[in-house]
Amino acid sequence: MRSGFQRRVALASAAGLAAVSLAAVSVVAPASAAASGLPRLDITGVYVTGVSSGGFMATQLQVAYSGTFDGAAIVAAGPYDCGQGTVTDFASCDIGASLPALEKQAVTWSARGLIDPVSDLAGKPVYVYHGTLDPVVSSIVSGAGVAFYQHFKADVEYHNQDPAGHGWPTPDGVLPCSVTAAPFLINCGDDPEGQMLAHWLGSVNAPHKGTPEGTLSSFSQDRYAPGGSAPALGMGSTGLLYTPPACARGAACKLVVALHGCLGGQYLTGEEFPRRGNLDTYADTNHLVILYPQAIASLQPYNPQGCWDWWGYDGPDFAVKKAPQMVTIMNMVHALGGRPGPRPAPGRRQPGWWRG
Repeated sequence: MRSGFQRRVALASAAGLAAVSLAAVSVVAPASAAASGLPRLDITGVYVTGVSSGGFMATQLQVAYSGTFDGAAIVAAGPYDCGQGTVTDFASCDIGASLPALEKQAVTWSARGLIDPVSDLAGKPVYVYHGTLDPVVSSIVSGAGVAFYQHFKADVEYHNQDPAGHGWPTPDGVLPCSVTAAPFLINCGDDPEGQMLAHWLGSVNAPHKGTPEGTLSSFSQDRYAPGGSAPALGMGSTGLLYTPPACARGAACKLVVALHGCLGGQYLTGEEFPRRGNLDTYADTNHLVILYPQAIASLQPYNPQGCWDWWGYDGPDFAVKKAPQMVTIMNMVHALGGRPGPRPAPGRRQPGWWRG
């Protein structure tokens, strides 16, 4: 489908982060018990968000499976298929130079059935966050992501005023706003999670404070991976799921897929992303189930910083529906009860239209 994807490029040179030796990785074991499968829940809507490589993957999922995902929130990332089979040059996402080509490619793939119809993006709520001090993803690349969604008439809200570095902004962040460093949880004095959820849902209840009401549990990702081995795809054998009590008891709930960035997976940071990312707090008060798929560092496939595949380390089809990692995540979504439903009329989103 494309040439050059077999180029094995160290992500450090692509993302501007320090190279990490796999031998030096300090693995944090999950606190949960032995992993099992995912529960079947009453899911009435599906959304996706992510930061850095997880942001690029969130865009891929939203575009490739636009019939399933009702909205997206993209943090510190860029447009669909920005990697183009190599991550050596972020300038390939320049708005003036190649964004029209990316848009045309999406239309072509849509017509061929490799991704869902791009018309499904019209009216879908998309929240984009980018810090003014991000040294990894430039404002040009982030802006190209915004323009891509706008081209297909998505309902885009762009938050690009914070003096933020490269990371996930959260009121519970452990790093100052401008810092770019592990665990990439930064505090900019605001609440982007509340903003993204309000943009998706129209309104949002205040987050729960104090001890979480729900349960953060471990599940087997191997069960959902093509071939039965998530590590063979650059993913961990286990992932995490946060389930509020009401959702566990059978209440109608919405599903949010939340994707960590490079060097931000459970194998390095434990449960910091779900516990400090400010999504679980809103889950308790808004009937949200949060799915945290996990990527890992590996030499085969070559993924030394535990990034999601947004440039092709798993093969040339990484950005279309048959991409191994996306198939794995979609198998998880379907197992939980999320699946495509009837489409709304063109225009602004219609809250509540999705019924799995």
